[in-house]
Amino acid sequence: MKSLRTILLICGVILISNSLFGQGMTDDVIRAHMIADWERAKAYTKEYLDAMPEDGMSFRPTPEIRSFSEQMLHMSQGTIGLIVSGTGATPIFQGKSLEKMDVLKTKSALTQVVMQTYDFAIESIRNLDASKLSNIVKRGKYEVTQYGWLVKAFEHQTHHRAQATIYLRLKGITPVNEKLF
Repeated sequence: MKSLRTILLICGVILISNSLFGQGMTDDVIRAHMIADWERAKAYTKEYLDAMPEDGMSFRPTPEIRSFSEQMLHMSQGTIGLIVSGTGATPIFQGKSLEKMDVLKTKSALTQVVMQTYDFAIESIRNLDASKLSNIVKRGKYEVTQYGWLVKAFEHQTHHRAQATIYLRLKGITPVNEKLF
């Protein structure tokens, strides 16, 4: 069943990619769109980090889930791995489990790491040989195009930033407005 889902995902990504390329979307245009989206996501995430006070870094909505800082560090670690699969870039913070590093759980340190991760993503996409976006990359049990890995990286960071909305609300903080453009 999981193999079928993987095959369907690959087919979907290829169809979307072929559709984009067939409509005059050149490699450079796709890369420029991705960079613009990542820069917007970076600014949006920074506003989330700015909104949470220092005493909220260790806040957990329930005991069994990640703290706010762990959520953001998990988001960063995932972004790094997925961007590496999509671009072939050398990962930052190699050999480190960011989510477990207590030194990164202060507002200042957390903000620095998260922003470095976004800079890594943006720079990796900027340096990507976009003609290879349809190349298949195997990661674990998944085989996906480089473009597919980049889409998953963006989806992953969006998912975890969205989870942070609940953390802010539970602390009595109104989350920042959506930034689609």
